[in-house]
Amino acid sequence: MSEILTVQGLETQFRTREGTVHAVNGVSFTLNEGETLGIVGESGCGKSVTVMSMLRLIPTPPGKIAGGSAIFQGKDLLKMSDEEIRHIRGSQISMVFQDPMTSFNPVLTIGRQVSEPLEVHMGMNHKQAEDRVVEMLSKVGIPNPKDRLNNYPHQFSGGMRQRVMIAMALVCTPQILIADEPTTALDVTIQAQIVELTKRLRDDLGMAIIWITHDLGVIAGMADRLAVMYGGYIIETTSVRELYAHPNHPYTIGLLGSLPRMDETGYRRLVSIEGLPPVLLEKPNYCPFAPRCHLALEHCWNENPPLMQIGPDHYVGCWVDPETGRER
Repeated sequence: MSEILTVQGLETQFRTREGTVHAVNGVSFTLNEGETLGIVGESGCGKSVTVMSMLRLIPTPPGKIAGGSAIFQGKDLLKMSDEEIRHIRGSQISMVFQDPMTSFNPVLTIGRQVSEPLEVHMGMNHKQAEDRVVEMLSKVGIPNPKDRLNNYPHQFSGGMRQRVMIAMALVCTPQILIADEPTTALDVTIQAQIVELTKRLRDDLGMAIIWITHDLGVIAGMADRLAVMYGGYIIETTSVRELYAHPNHPYTIGLLGSLPRMDETGYRRLVSIEGLPPVLLEKPNYCPFAPRCHLALEHCWNENPPLMQIGPDHYVGCWVDPETGRER
């Protein structure tokens, strides 16, 4: 598979009354054609800011992209003009946001909102756009789609609104879909439906997906590779199978331990991660997880570890081998 997106050294900061918040600190990753990459981590670790920076959706001020690159089809998204990036967003890279109720305009019909990208990016007339919208709404499981075109967002349930949001994101057949915690506000049965719907559409359309979540249970059957974020850094990245079988960062081990699950002996006791997430008013010159880590060594407090390769396509940013408790 060839790379469709390459992000290198992305840094994003926010100026606040308390000081400068270092929200994303040198994040690097690649995305291959047709691949699903999961970005996981607790709230506030920089997942959403990373992809919004990439698409230049960060409000400036107070936000600022302080460094890095995001190469898509040979061009740097971070250096494009406003006009160029507008043509990329929605047509070639689309995004499904976390809360579909606040993502729609409440005073415009669903038909008008879903058809707008077709008119703007594809140059379709009203009839062509309407036919395409009906087709897409049917694909995402909206019953009687032609009759729902003149409905407003409040006339749809939460799960149906998320389906419409997916239809709007895919209506121009983008090469990359970014899904920012799209199942968070939905109940478990609807979550499963949205995940299965996205997997089916991915296979039908051949697009690549970046799926952002804090729920390792949801992403397990969805992604090919995972990148775990903490404190604005990617601290572990590998295939889904490898990460669940051999997690190698204490934070990743803690995340997996906090998942409710059963094994041969019955229910397993849940594990909590002690302490609080870091305050990112200063860029740490030590491992950001060290204050919460029971394996922390002196080296962890003196230098922030880079991502080190510990296996085929398995990288971890930790000085300590969690199996032995010794420095790598």
